[in-house]
Amino acid sequence: MLANACVIINEFGEIGIDHLLVEKSDDNIVELAAGCLCCTIRGDLIDTLTDLLARRDQGTIKAFDRIVIETTGLADPAPVLHALMRDPLLLNRLRLEGVITVVDGVNGWATLDAHPEALKQVAVADRIVLTKLDLLHGLEGEEKLFAIIGRLRKLNPSARLLTTHRGEATAPRLFNMGLFDPVTKTANVQGWLADEAVARHHDHHHDVSRHDAHIRSFALREANAISPQGLELFLELLSAHHGANMLRMKGVIKVSDDPTRPLAIHGVQHVFHPPVRLDSWRDGIEETRLVFIVKDIEKAEIENLFRAFTDQVSGGADAFTDKTLSLNR
Repeated sequence: MLANACVIINEFGEIGIDHLLVEKSDDNIVELAAGCLCCTIRGDLIDTLTDLLARRDQGTIKAFDRIVIETTGLADPAPVLHALMRDPLLLNRLRLEGVITVVDGVNGWATLDAHPEALKQVAVADRIVLTKLDLLHGLEGEEKLFAIIGRLRKLNPSARLLTTHRGEATAPRLFNMGLFDPVTKTANVQGWLADEAVARHHDHHHDVSRHDAHIRSFALREANAISPQGLELFLELLSAHHGANMLRMKGVIKVSDDPTRPLAIHGVQHVFHPPVRLDSWRDGIEETRLVFIVKDIEKAEIENLFRAFTDQVSGGADAFTDKTLSLNR
């Protein structure tokens, strides 16, 4: 059970019933009934979060340590993440820990084929929960299970995959993802940076007729540090040239002004959380490690851009000019 959490449920339809199906609420359940969350994000959700924090401060509702936002299955995740990372008042109080996506083991394949929003939800997830696997029987059921798992892994090889029928999807496994923990300011690098899995699943050619071919994940590792000015310019160029198709970016960065203390960073399209300076490299490996989840962007484009700035720091005088020209040809 998830204790000390406030849950926001996004209803879509004329009559809201989801909040009636929650087993135990303790009055920390809020219903948004104005429509799909991605369409009403700047109004209802931001206002609701601001109000919840004010009521928590006043002691008029039970104190909570975490807010869980349950969107509809129709929601495009990008506008939701955008709003949570852009509002200045919320940024002072909240940090995005992660995204959990639920996939129907029986009907999930058809849903991914039919709805681009479903592809995005899987691609940006930190946790993927497979449901209804108890309904898959015999050889046909086994083949369907292996197929959906394979597709999810190609879409998002770095997410942790859990199931409900074996009791895996418990609160400790679903939450506590570590990224931008508001108390400890740490990043659980090894937990979400499965860079070997990303490389293994994406260094091959996809069937271009499949929807999944447009969305891909890749990891970037770099031992050389980047200067603070170079990092700022890199993020500006990344946002300007690729922002619309950069579904998520997250990782730790080695910066030249203090290479022993990395910066944890998290971005969605054109918006980035303020970087958080960590106390140390938790795993002892002092190198930049970034995971990108993108649509129709080649790894080399971003990798060359980033390394143009790290080459400057390491002494490559002509590196930035040469690589920038190659990107603009």
